[in-house]
Amino acid sequence: MEFLFIVFLVANSLLFSCLLYYFINNRKQSPLRRGAVNDLPPGSSGWPFVGETLDYLTNVKNGSLVKFLTQRRRKYSSKIFSTVLIGHPMVFLSGAEGNKFLFSNENKLVRIWWPSSVDRIFPKTHQKANHEDFASTRKLLSAPLRSESLLRFVGVADAILRRHLQTDWNCPQIKVLPAVRKYIFSLACKLFLSIDDTEKVQRLSKYIEDISTGLLSMPINLPGTTFNQAVRASKEMRKEVQEIINQRKRELLKNKIVAPNDILSQMLQATNEDEQFWNESDIASYIVGLLQGGYSTVNAAITIIMKYMAEYPNVYSEVLKEQMEIANSKTANDLLNWEDLRKMRYSWNVASEGLRLAPPVHGTFREAIEDITYDGYMIPKGWKLHWIADDTHKNPDYFQNPDKFDPMRFQGNGPAPYTFVPFGGGPRMCPGNEYFRMVALVFMHNVVTKFRWEKVIPDEKLVSAPTPRPAKGLPVCLYPHKT
Repeated sequence: MEFLFIVFLVANSLLFSCLLYYFINNRKQSPLRRGAVNDLPPGSSGWPFVGETLDYLTNVKNGSLVKFLTQRRRKYSSKIFSTVLIGHPMVFLSGAEGNKFLFSNENKLVRIWWPSSVDRIFPKTHQKANHEDFASTRKLLSAPLRSESLLRFVGVADAILRRHLQTDWNCPQIKVLPAVRKYIFSLACKLFLSIDDTEKVQRLSKYIEDISTGLLSMPINLPGTTFNQAVRASKEMRKEVQEIINQRKRELLKNKIVAPNDILSQMLQATNEDEQFWNESDIASYIVGLLQGGYSTVNAAITIIMKYMAEYPNVYSEVLKEQMEIANSKTANDLLNWEDLRKMRYSWNVASEGLRLAPPVHGTFREAIEDITYDGYMIPKGWKLHWIADDTHKNPDYFQNPDKFDPMRFQGNGPAPYTFVPFGGGPRMCPGNEYFRMVALVFMHNVVTKFRWEKVIPDEKLVSAPTPRPAKGLPVCLYPHKT
């Protein structure tokens, strides 16, 4: 009884804190009161503080926000509606038109925004107030992830994957998701930080798993909560990365030839040349964010590609044909290069269709930096906006039979502008899009030219935790090609 009484007191304290936060927060921001301002976007504010967050998260965990969007658009407006998520007024714009508006007005009418919980997991001291400086610095630090910088890493990714397939895929049956996850994170540690130590990679991967789990949890920073575990894991991981950064800066200042030619070194050299010095803690936070993004999204997306190639033998056959032509043009010891990747057109169509049906990120957020008029409604300054990839990816107006897996959609000119947005768009397009392209195509080449595979669980469902993935990790039977 004493324990239950303590739980009751804690629960009521949390409820009181949430309600207090809600009313204070809504004194500072325009509430969703249709009577107070007639031209606010139509919608519902839901429950105090939480708004419609629980319904939103339930749909995220079910793998798609199409139902969440459809229900509200039928009720309020086909082009724009509003709600409250995690205590903030939130506006949704529909279709390619809405995507174009957001992506075209970056740093003009809107700017990037994330819930405060994300900043607590990936803290930065670099001031966001100067958004022009922030945007230019982000562009500078993202340069190593562009195609011209990734050229030198294609062979490294190929060599690491070959070793990985020999050790981790040398059995008749595997679970694809954990096997891909191990490779993706080992590769990221090598390319980003030149880490080869297996024990260290395993330790960092545990931190990353805790961070990924806590990102979409309720932001309650109490011992034992998933959010608290994410905050602590990020702190420990940043400490380790910061030690690497400090050592690397010393090596670069001494112009040591032995300084590793990895993405971290490129970032440090770029910031030095441009005289924009981020402190070590900010760079560490940025690197951890990149590692987490690659860990949780790249491995999920590649696993989805494996799933669809198992379900569509004709697609697999076309990919195999394309990849064998490339393999037969090289000797056994030749590693892949960027020109090889440029020849993998059909394979990239397959990967793109996987991204369309199961985008690894549901969407991101923006904040209105001034009052905005859209479709006859006024979006007040400070309100948040949320674009969702599924809004266009699963829309029959843009993709005929949207639930069907059809890589030929991307043949020729491909989808209409602003309809295929797995990486976002505009100045804030995900900097990892070319990195994903490289890793996915290198992976497809090696796996397809060595195996065919069959799903162990034919009707295995997709879940979202938080990225879409097969519920059981996609167990498959491997059948090596006869040599």
